[in-house]
Amino acid sequence: MASLAVTAKGQVTLKRELLRHLGVKPGERIDVETLPDGEIRIRAARSAGSIKGFIGLLAGKTRKVATIEEMNEAIAAGWAGKR
Repeated sequence: MASLAVTAKGQVTLKRELLRHLGVKPGERIDVETLPDGEIRIRAARSAGSIKGFIGLLAGKTRKVATIEEMNEAIAAGWAGKR
């Protein structure tokens, strides 16, 4: 179990190995859930992709018709929340 210090501002810095375990990279977000008995649950925040988020993803980004490979890349990025 990792022990973390709380700063005077009430902040905690997660150690690199914890972030790696969560699969979180700089700039990404985490979700924190409060539980009974003073516990919390921390999870990597994952965007919930939707078809609305996909439609029009390539609009205005290219003047050509998208190839199947480009469409597959856009689909993967949209579902991963990396638009």
